[in-house]
Amino acid sequence: MSRRAILRIGAAGTAAVGLQAARSLLVPSLSQAGLLSPDGVVGVASIAWADAIYTEAFPTSPLILSPFTDKLPIPKALAPVPQSVYSGWAKPPGPGNGQQSSLGNERHQKWPDSVGYPDPIVYKIDVLVRGHAFTTSKVLPIDANGKPTVSFDVAGKTYAAGTQRTLPLSTIYGFNGSFPGPRINAEYGKPVLVRFENHLDENPLGLDRQDFGAPDWSFLTHLHNGHTAPESDGNPHYTMKYGPKSHGYLPQMFVDNLYLNWPAGGDDREKQSFFWFHDHRMDQTGSNVYKGMVGLYPIYDPKGGLDMGDERQGFRLPGVRTNNPDGSFDVDYDIPLAIFDARLDDGVTLHNDIHDKEFPDAKNPKVHPEWWGKTFFKHFPNHGFVGDIFTVNGTAYPTLEVKRRKYRFRFLDASVSRIYEFKLMSSTQGPKSAASLGYSDTELEGQYRIPDGQQCMKFTQIASDGGLLPFPITRDSFELWPAKRREFVVDFTRYQDGSPTTKGDVIYLTNVMKMPDGRMWSTSSRASADPDYKVPVMKVVIGDNAPDDSQIPTQMRPLPPLPSNWQNMLDDRLIFEVKRGSAGGETEWLINGKQFEPATVSTSLKNKAGNAPPAQQKMNSFNLWEIRNGGGGWVHPFHLHMEEHRTVMRNNKDVTGGDPSHPDDVSREDLVALDPSESVIIYRGFRDFVGPYVAHCHNLAHEDHSMMFGWEITP
Repeated sequence: MSRRAILRIGAAGTAAVGLQAARSLLVPSLSQAGLLSPDGVVGVASIAWADAIYTEAFPTSPLILSPFTDKLPIPKALAPVPQSVYSGWAKPPGPGNGQQSSLGNERHQKWPDSVGYPDPIVYKIDVLVRGHAFTTSKVLPIDANGKPTVSFDVAGKTYAAGTQRTLPLSTIYGFNGSFPGPRINAEYGKPVLVRFENHLDENPLGLDRQDFGAPDWSFLTHLHNGHTAPESDGNPHYTMKYGPKSHGYLPQMFVDNLYLNWPAGGDDREKQSFFWFHDHRMDQTGSNVYKGMVGLYPIYDPKGGLDMGDERQGFRLPGVRTNNPDGSFDVDYDIPLAIFDARLDDGVTLHNDIHDKEFPDAKNPKVHPEWWGKTFFKHFPNHGFVGDIFTVNGTAYPTLEVKRRKYRFRFLDASVSRIYEFKLMSSTQGPKSAASLGYSDTELEGQYRIPDGQQCMKFTQIASDGGLLPFPITRDSFELWPAKRREFVVDFTRYQDGSPTTKGDVIYLTNVMKMPDGRMWSTSSRASADPDYKVPVMKVVIGDNAPDDSQIPTQMRPLPPLPSNWQNMLDDRLIFEVKRGSAGGETEWLINGKQFEPATVSTSLKNKAGNAPPAQQKMNSFNLWEIRNGGGGWVHPFHLHMEEHRTVMRNNKDVTGGDPSHPDDVSREDLVALDPSESVIIYRGFRDFVGPYVAHCHNLAHEDHSMMFGWEITP
């Protein structure tokens, strides 16, 4: 361990663990815990030190009494707007000056005809204030010890402990008023233009907005991680300098985001398969996403029929396509699964946050019994924000009935901070509430356990953030970090031992990663697994037989080659260190020791060549960037906008052939899974567009408190 690292933690932190004791007792387990690095012991000490000086209070959500009774919602494809309709809009979309938004001050950098594509398919999405139900089940209010407790209603009435209740609707800011929002099924070669229009100033149902969400009701939509020009990217490095010249688009404004659906450099090997769109409003991304601004954007590849949702051709991945009369299409047996954790107010937890001044109507600090059962959010938690109720596609603990055949699942972690690890398990006795098993406090997170759960099936991974893999990977489990996407084929005709499934069999999608706060996991398969932590998130029921023309291919999307001399680029790479700041407050999380300055291009740390270059790249260039975790025992899901990357090194080790802790390193990704005190070097391009973009931690509590930097592509 370096002397600098010892100085960084200080005497108190060193004493919290004791360096000699840590060396002899902890080093063997550092690798499992994701802390094996030159400063790994510092990470352990920092965890102990942070725990010694911070206390955070969160409510315990009411217990859902009848889990796995609500059906999994599967969003249908959104219908495009007919040309006869949008051509009659007062301000129709188009390539001209002033046609990029209602402000009339920007134009689209590239219209589809510049790459030989037709005019875009147009969609309209309104951002609305609406109510959302996470469950139809009755609930039992419980306290942190898992015991029945009192509850309240909006009129101030108190209900005795043990009274079963129905949850009130939670207020959301939703794309078209739903959570998750619309699903746009897109295709390469067919550009899409989405008009996002802000109606958050309208509250026709008279809903209580509570104390989170952008206080000026602005929004900024980012297609994560579309290969998109900056004016349509939805990033604050652009919007604070151009367009709205503000944090986002205010009520009654609209913006036309143009998604070319064109791979980087026109290279088919760069094609992706699953985007999502979410809010990116500066300083309020976490609260707006948590309040509902999430939408789905699977993208198919019709070229040669390779991946167009038709299992009879191309790669023959599961999917039966239906072209709809309205111009959209749906694909059966191809299901997006947006995973999201929530926490509901208990009416007795104090609302006291550094952001309270932005919500004067809440009159915080105070308790809010009138908000009992509605979503609770804390803008500024030390460790990030995690919920204790797990939802899929906006429904807590849903059930999916499947046919006896293969399915394609597109997983998305839409949570603010939580990381998951999923397995497919069977259980004879079924789910038991954690409270009934005697658990308390953070052990109640997830609400239910399957004590006798056993893995019964495997996943076949076919895609990651950057699209289809070169070849499938068979996995017992997989980690899902915030904003990451993972796609899998699951064969529901047989179990992993080869025995056949039968109608009525039950399988649980089960989370086995314990993450009591937003800092990092405490146990997982690669970090001292807890055999008792098996939280069922979704119930899968085997149904009837069905035709199945799908196959699991042996080869899929080839990777673009790395240059043979990429190691010669190491000395002059750009270096960015993510690290907790010492000042606290709004600058809690820093990159290269600096807070996010939206009008400024960041600068690299000094590299081995003695240079500290600005974060500027020539259009159509390629480079190595290093992302370092500065320690403190935190993990950081670090996202870089605009184009995918290849991970080439972790902790100075060449991982171009793969890494057991991160099997997805063999693919293209848009998010670096940065373990504590870890260094990751990536190779990426900067093609086709010019202008300002951002990179940031996708633990949204970190992003909203300055862990973001601006970079740009120059002509």
